[in-house]
Amino acid sequence: MATVDVVIPVYNEERALPGSVAKTIEFFDAHPEHQWRIVVADNASTDRTLEVARGLEAQYAGRVAVLFIPVKGRGIALRTAWLTAQADVVAYMDVDLSTDLGHLPALIDPIAAGEVDVAYGTRLHRDSQTNRSFKREFISRSYVFILNYLAGLKVTDAQCGFKAMSREAARALIPLVRDNAWFFDSELLLVAQENGYRLREVPVRWEEDPDTRVKIVKTATDDLRGILRLKRGGIPRVAGRRAASMGTSRG
Repeated sequence: MATVDVVIPVYNEERALPGSVAKTIEFFDAHPEHQWRIVVADNASTDRTLEVARGLEAQYAGRVAVLFIPVKGRGIALRTAWLTAQADVVAYMDVDLSTDLGHLPALIDPIAAGEVDVAYGTRLHRDSQTNRSFKREFISRSYVFILNYLAGLKVTDAQCGFKAMSREAARALIPLVRDNAWFFDSELLLVAQENGYRLREVPVRWEEDPDTRVKIVKTATDDLRGILRLKRGGIPRVAGRRAASMGTSRG
């Protein structure tokens, strides 16, 4: 049995958070093979999200924890939560639960078993099942093509909000990642791949949330800037580790 922290980054999600937490706890109850905990990482919300999160922390004592990060950015939320975690496996997912919770075992189990270091959901694999707009599909596929072509990242999807890694991998890799916003995911995968960590893709069922807060065009532009930064400066290396890619396995 592994201990698992599942981080849910939130910004002004007072309405969505209670239902998401309740549904996730229900899933955890049906999967006692691990010791699960939800960590709500509040990115400087300006509504009642933090108050709601504290209430959930009290309601689900020991099963929900709350972190308040006084600046916005998914990357800084994950950086803070993962680097302070004591769990064997650290993960994250979006508050809208766009990715089917049923894929959590496929994400977590290989890491808990020591088979891989990093696992990530993919909406663009041939075995994935997605329901989203043509615009988002086109932008995602174009972005992945650029990541593959320019950066050499061997993935089918870098930005799906469904990822996990071992505590050891997190503590080695995250300090090397500079981005604190949406490019965090892509940069983390690039750093992991180029340092020889074992990566595994998990094809997922994914439903687009019509109330998404993601600004697609700005996010894509920022991601392109991140790619160019890495192309100019190179991928940082984990001290003492063989700097060679071991590729990506498809789960």
